[in-house]
Amino acid sequence: MIRVRAVHRDSLGRELGLRPGFELLSVNGRELTDFLDWEFLTADDHFVMVARSPEGDSYEYDVERPEGLALGVEIEPPRVRRCANRCDFCFVDGNPAGLRSGLYIRDDDYRLSFRYGNFATLTNLKRKDTERILEYRLSPLYVSVHATDPLVRRRLLRNPLAPDVLAQLRMLGAGGIRCHTQVVLQPGLNDGATLMKTLEDLFDLGPIVLSVSVVPVGLTEFSKHDLVREPSQAECREAVEAVEEYAGKALPQRRHHWAYGSDDLYLGAGLPLPPAERYDDFDQVENGVGSVRFLQRSVGDLAGDFTGQRIGVVTGVAMRRSMPQVLAHLERVTGGHFELLVLNNGLFGTRVTSAGLLSGDDFIRGLTGRSDLDLALIPAESLGEAGVFLDDVTLEQLSESVPVEVRPSFHFSDALNAVEQ
Repeated sequence: MIRVRAVHRDSLGRELGLRPGFELLSVNGRELTDFLDWEFLTADDHFVMVARSPEGDSYEYDVERPEGLALGVEIEPPRVRRCANRCDFCFVDGNPAGLRSGLYIRDDDYRLSFRYGNFATLTNLKRKDTERILEYRLSPLYVSVHATDPLVRRRLLRNPLAPDVLAQLRMLGAGGIRCHTQVVLQPGLNDGATLMKTLEDLFDLGPIVLSVSVVPVGLTEFSKHDLVREPSQAECREAVEAVEEYAGKALPQRRHHWAYGSDDLYLGAGLPLPPAERYDDFDQVENGVGSVRFLQRSVGDLAGDFTGQRIGVVTGVAMRRSMPQVLAHLERVTGGHFELLVLNNGLFGTRVTSAGLLSGDDFIRGLTGRSDLDLALIPAESLGEAGVFLDDVTLEQLSESVPVEVRPSFHFSDALNAVEQ
């Protein structure tokens, strides 16, 4: 059973009389358990649906959907599948005390992997989950491999029951499922020869594995520093060499580079970031792979006259070295003046440098007294879906606390195109 959260105007759901609180029980005799069932089972032009009103009345609908008419029904989010692993580098364990309860949930959900690109380990899959993945063709999935050696992977995940991930990938691949994969590099465990073996094993799976990224483990001030450490510059360089070796091997065979290092891996190695074409279609940009080059490319065609505008660009320490070249381009094409405001993370500590993990209080601290700015752009990824930062400060509260207009932005053009001239 799933429950209706909202029904859009001028939609088929509104015509049927559905409203918030309705329980959607089945479609064509099949029980509805989550958004996957709802979306796939109602994709046909004709289906029979059973629902129950908040008052307890049951209804059966023989639905014939006219072409182009949307159902327009939003359902409540599913209960997140919890993670069965206890990784030493788990970012949830690196959260400080006192945050809202949802930030302490370890999710490991194949449904969110398909829908949002969240990485999942597949260690908690049951037979019925695998059957659903194959039936609904949930492809691509995003899989945290970390190591293909079963013993090493179980040690990394601290899960002695973790199945053989290569066998899982082969089985899914036989059913037409393709995967983007990642390796979170924990020095002393899955680097060096183990990393090379992991890349070799994944490469040998052929088209099943669409890409692999190598990301250095990231820790906060509250992480388990007695159990895990961040890789050194030499260790990052060794990992970059492994990535580049397999990228060079893949390019002539597969016409794309296949293996990618995150921006943090190159920065940790003290190496310049690769050019934009090295990242092909930027399939793992949300994982910090090519995010700087993607941003540069996104603003490449921006045009507009912002002469006289003073715009502050607020970001984290990780972007300190690369952002100036992006802003220089913006100044050339718009005529505006862009000032880079780099903030330390007051919530997780200075080890955490990602802009997306800055808190509302960080932004308040950075923009207080900045009435000289016409506009401040903050990273949109720092906001949750409800417009709330990690420390429960809302965007509205931030805007009321500082003397400058604040706009969230993913890639500049989304916010700058809306600036009133």
